[in-house]
Amino acid sequence: MVIVMNIDASEKQISEITNLLTSLGLGYHISRGEEKIVIGVIGDKRKLDGKAIEMMEGVEKVIPIVDPYKLASRIFKPEPTIVKVGDIEIGGKNIVIMAGPCAVESREQLLESAVAVKRAGAHFLRGGAYKPRTSPYSFQGLEEEGLKMLSEARELTGLKIVTEVMDVHSVEKVAEYADVLQIGARNMQNFSLLKAVGRMNKPVLLKRGLAATLEEWLSAAEYILNEGNKDVILCERGIRTFETYTRNTLDLSAVPSIKKLSHLPIIVDPSHGTGRWHLVPSMAKAAVAAGADGLIIEVHPDPKNALSDGPQSLTPDNFESLVKELKIIAEAVGRELA
Repeated sequence: MVIVMNIDASEKQISEITNLLTSLGLGYHISRGEEKIVIGVIGDKRKLDGKAIEMMEGVEKVIPIVDPYKLASRIFKPEPTIVKVGDIEIGGKNIVIMAGPCAVESREQLLESAVAVKRAGAHFLRGGAYKPRTSPYSFQGLEEEGLKMLSEARELTGLKIVTEVMDVHSVEKVAEYADVLQIGARNMQNFSLLKAVGRMNKPVLLKRGLAATLEEWLSAAEYILNEGNKDVILCERGIRTFETYTRNTLDLSAVPSIKKLSHLPIIVDPSHGTGRWHLVPSMAKAAVAAGADGLIIEVHPDPKNALSDGPQSLTPDNFESLVKELKIIAEAVGRELA
């Protein structure tokens, strides 16, 4: 449940509530908005039976939350969360773009990609140093050497780095180099990994699982939030359906649905969502029109010879053309593409 306090509730009144919760073995999180102060209660609400919380001083009302996710709920935090990565805000009026190759293949390939997407208007460089692949014989990434290349690209271009972390053992290593830690679709319900990134002081990009419902997705985000990390960015990247023409079915209805259910920002990945480069521009523009806070797009200087996901990667020229069109769409829906 959440306990909504009067906006002028005193610190003493808030402490009386939190002290009671602590004495009953319940956890809590306090959200201070412009219009309300909300105390989210974590634990078995039956422990509050017989406790007239509504009658305590400073309390406006008590609202039960029936969803399994509490901290990610819009009820707990009515105001949208804005995740700050340096001077870049995700979740505000601006739309952010993350772009780059699926995998870091070489220093030359990565730096060429970084310069190209920076010139076109990207804010983040994406690129996998560790690559989860369906086949054990596919390219698995350059690992720490790839992380060092990403760091060099950041120094060269000023782009922030978003890259995937695959297991608990590599969290601290990836965090040394990355600005945003990405949890891939296959790891959305790797609860040990979610807890580990939840304890890090780094924003987390959480991709939706291949067959995850919105509730399961938000419940995965709850694991991160519950560990104390409030900087969670959701990423819709398509779900698996009976359709075989596209790699996945990009669920753009998830964008306004998440906006209704949660305060967390949401971006869209039209590259993995379709698997076909010629569909990426249309889906990227549709995502912005649907209210997405950003996009993550695969861009490769030579898609035909890419070691990973070449068919869904834009060329630098195609990406630059897309960004120009996105600016028009953003303005039409009252947003900005910086």
